[in-house]
Amino acid sequence: MSRKLQDTLNAALCRLLQPLARILLRNGIAYGTLAGLIRQVYVDVAFREFAPQGKKQTVSRVSALTGLTRKEVKHLLEASQSGASGQARYSRAVRVISGWLHDERFLGVNGKPAVLPVDGGQQSFALLVKEYSGDIPTVAMLSMLEEGGTVSVTKGRVRLIRHAYVPGNDAIEKIKILGSDVFELISTLDHNLTAAPDDLWYQRKVSYDNIDPAAVGKLRKISFKKAQALLEQLDKQYSRHDTSGHVADGGKYISLGIYYYEQDSRER
Repeated sequence: MSRKLQDTLNAALCRLLQPLARILLRNGIAYGTLAGLIRQVYVDVAFREFAPQGKKQTVSRVSALTGLTRKEVKHLLEASQSGASGQARYSRAVRVISGWLHDERFLGVNGKPAVLPVDGGQQSFALLVKEYSGDIPTVAMLSMLEEGGTVSVTKGRVRLIRHAYVPGNDAIEKIKILGSDVFELISTLDHNLTAAPDDLWYQRKVSYDNIDPAAVGKLRKISFKKAQALLEQLDKQYSRHDTSGHVADGGKYISLGIYYYEQDSRER
């Protein structure tokens, strides 16, 4: 690696780690815990993705690749677990909302999401949850969506008031999104660093560094509104091709994310 590339990568890592350090410190995660997790991930990725072509990965190769001792590598391999992402509840909440928006069984005569009784037969919130959330109980899903301000419940009837699921006061659910969404963004950047020109994944942003402060509130609202409209259009298109696990060799996971950020120009 050239010195210039190493310096550029180091600078990028420092910026990347700053918001992560804030989150970790705010939640009482000490440096030692992070260092241990990094060692574990280094070993897992080295074994899974960096074996020589046509050969089996070895402890010695991983030790040389990661800079860890053979003893450390062996210990980390033995301690390695599946590392399940814990994204099921979040993903299923999103699926429930998508089903409510697009499945004709849960739409009103005007083509908009119907107000659903909590329990019932052919058009109820319970049936919606059963169809789109897997094994999450109706009451648990309703509580999640209520806390996030996505639905309101009046006299046993559930109304969709926001076409997106954002966890409410549940810090655990928000941290799970940190794990999934940041992973996807960095994975896209990683793909584009090595992909052929005709195989690049879409990753763009629009930014200006000297916006009139008086216009920020208006632009923030416009950004949120247009981003939400685009995601709803894509959700409708994606849902038409959702196999719900009915493809013999397994379906593909795809996503497109949009984020909004603002900062004082002086801080940059």
